[in-house]
Amino acid sequence: MTTMLEKLAAQESRRMPGDDELAARAERLAEQYLLGRAVPDTVRWVTNQNSRWGSCTPSEGSIRLSHRLQGMPEYVIDYVLLHELAHLLVPGHGPSFWRLLESYPRTERARGFLEGVVAADRLPHPPGSREE
Repeated sequence: MTTMLEKLAAQESRRMPGDDELAARAERLAEQYLLGRAVPDTVRWVTNQNSRWGSCTPSEGSIRLSHRLQGMPEYVIDYVLLHELAHLLVPGHGPSFWRLLESYPRTERARGFLEGVVAADRLPHPPGSREE
């Protein structure tokens, strides 16, 4: 049993990109969808963001993604990364911001996925469930 759990844990950790891989992904996404104009200084996972999927501080060039994204489909992580990269160029959520994300083909699908996760978290958990 212990060996099987260790194998599963190792397999799971391979699926979750580390900070370096996250930064490389951000660079690829910025090149592909933002003409290389968004260049963050740091991109990292954080464990202190429970009400946001990601955040960006343009003045510092820093992007932080919530650890809650780990294990979600790659297109969802890519969308959140791209969303935060776009904030390096446009601070708010106005029309010019959303135009930057139009070229990412899975924007609506990723947003729907994240909305579903939020909705599921709000559902009452049955007695005796792990969540209780």
